[in-house]
Order: sequence, then C-alpha cells, then structure tokens
Amino acid sequence: MISIRPLTDLELRGRRVLVRVDYNVPLDEAGNITDDTRIRASLPTLRHILDHGGRAILMTHLGRPKGVTENLRVRPVADRLSELLGQPVGYVRETVGPVTERAAADLENGECLLLENVRFNDGETRNDPDFASELAALGEVYVNDAFGTAHRAHASTEGVARLLPERAAGFLMQKELDYLSGAIENPKGKLVVVLGGAKVSDKIEATRRFIEIADGLIIGGGMAYTFLASRGEAIGRSLLEEDRLVFAAEILDRATDQGKSILLPVDHVVADSIDTGATALHVDRIPDQSMGLDIGPETRRQFAETVSEAGTILWNGPMGVFEIEAFAEGTREVAQAVVEATDRGAVSIIGGGDTAAAVNVLSLADRMSHVSTGGGASLELLEGKVLPGVSVLEVG
Repeated sequence: MISIRPLTDLELRGRRVLVRVDYNVPLDEAGNITDDTRIRASLPTLRHILDHGGRAILMTHLGRPKGVTENLRVRPVADRLSELLGQPVGYVRETVGPVTERAAADLENGECLLLENVRFNDGETRNDPDFASELAALGEVYVNDAFGTAHRAHASTEGVARLLPERAAGFLMQKELDYLSGAIENPKGKLVVVLGGAKVSDKIEATRRFIEIADGLIIGGGMAYTFLASRGEAIGRSLLEEDRLVFAAEILDRATDQGKSILLPVDHVVADSIDTGATALHVDRIPDQSMGLDIGPETRRQFAETVSEAGTILWNGPMGVFEIEAFAEGTREVAQAVVEATDRGAVSIIGGGDTAAAVNVLSLADRMSHVSTGGGASLELLEGKVLPGVSVLEVG
C-alpha cells in the first residue's frame, strides 16, 4: 500500500478546501435524483471539513455531457446536499472563471459551494493543464473523496492534485482503499471471490489475478457461459464471447494445475427470450433455442455452500438478469449467503456498479461489510493496477 495523508492531518480552519466528490447520481426525466447513495457516502468527509472551519468547494461530474448540457446541471445535487447537511450549499453555474472565483473567495468558515459539472469543460477528461490550473486557483488544500473516478487521470482527479501540495484522501476514499487492498493483501481466513455480470472481457485481468490468490473462485452470470462453452458444453443461445474461449480454457487449465477448483453453474434458469413475460424454465442442459439467464437451484446451493466457508468474500457481478424477477433468484440467494457469512464474522466486500445496485434493490447493502462506490475503480484496484487519482495522493 502507498502512504496517503489522512484528512485528519490537514489544518482546515479558514482554508479553501477543494474536494473532488462523486455525485454522478441517477436522475429521472424531471431531473429528480432517484438514488442519493453517493451523496450520503460523502457526508462524513464534508461534515469533518465544515465542522473544523474549512470552506468546502466541491467538484463533481454528472453523466457524460458533450459540452454544456442543461439536463445535466448539478443544481439538483446542491439542493439534495443542502437537505442532507442541514445547511445551505452554494451553487454556481460555471466550473471556473470570474463568477466562480468570487463565489469561492466569498465563502466563510463552515460554508460549502458546489461547482458546475466539471465535464461541461472538455479539459476535464483530457486532463488539460490550463483547466487544472484554473481549478487549483480556487483552493488551498485538495481532498479526493471520489473513489469511483480514481481510475481516471482527469483534471479534477489528477491534474489539480499535482498543483496543490497539501492533499489528502477523504474518509470514503480511505475506507475503499482499506477494504479492497486489505482483502487482497491480508484477507481474513479463506478468500472466496464471486464473479458474475455479462462479459468475460470486462474481468480478464481480475480473473487472472484471482486464480492466483483466491482460495475459491465462483463464476456465474452471463460470463459463465463462455467458460462452459470452452469445455465443450452446449449453451444454446446464451451469451458467448467467442474471442474469449481460449482465455477461459487457459484459466480452467491454470486452476487444475494449481489444484484449485472453479465453481461454474451446473443448472440454469432459461428462457427463449429476455422479455419480462418470457416463460422461465429450470434445466440441467440448455436447449438450442434457449438462453441461460440465471443460475439454477443446485448451483445456488453449491455457490452458497462455498461462500459460507469464506472468511473474506469479494463479489463483483450479479448471477443473472436480476432486474427481471424471473431471473433474480440466483443473485438473491448468493446475496443472502454473503449476509449470513457476514453475520458469522466474515468480511464481505461488494464491487460497485450492478452488484451494488443488486444488493441495494434487495435491501441487503447495510448487512455487508462494505459496498464499494466504484465499479470500474474497485475492479482495477483488485487487478493490481495503479489508480491515477490515488497515486497522486501519495506522500514522501
């Protein structure tokens, strides 16, 4: 682990604290926030800064705008944050420039300001030095609490940090690093990794690493069918990445060479289409016209049994198309097994993205040890990659 200065080491009173947060929250057609989990996750960091007399200037992106996009302005976020903090949060309709500079300069101790969507400026994703300099001019201290964007070398995550020598990780960032790095470097008991989701290609490096370090590896979801096909099993019309068949076979061979087992589905819930009204059937062998859309009951039992033996559980990717009730039972039962293992003392870490969405939908998130706020960032960290938004915080 690299050494990163903690937020508690910074002198904050009377200082402008430039904070990168991740408020990329879902909005409905009327512009209302439908899930404020990411905003809530930032509250401990913000309250610490404000309670210690800091003047918080917040940067975030929202969506993937191409230039200024009216329905992706962050005003709804400022309004929701005001409610959660119990105090007004200022908002400016520009990210940089004279208006923003005045608003930042006018902040009093304990006040908070949210800048406009940083991705309205194309210099953000290009990590443009001029844009980073304009951002840096707004603050005296830099704090990154946006783990979900830490794998991107953008102006607000990497460029600006280089220009402000006093920089630290926020509480959420530190928590993410502690849990994820701890699971890899010093797992409690047996490490069991559960991989799912649609594509093998999304998790190639992670799979390679996990086969080396995990005591047990479970593969479900759509990606499992490429592994099954690589050993000659009929998968009907299930999701298949033909260009990953060789990789899948190599992973299975590697597991055999190391005396490790990879659990793959032995039965399936199938349908002829993914429509919500499709007839779901439980089968041991997938018919030619059908596609596997969830793991079957025997597979659920085997997966749950392996999870129950773990001291540390990493789970990234649902077991089926959990958004449709007919194909949600596999994800539900694995989630329940993870909860029960956690209740017995295991450390459970849920990757961000769809896995986090699934445990939230199942109302089980608060019964896991840690639910990551960054899908891509968490996977890259677990793969052993250096995250630009983290490495730039290193001290010494």
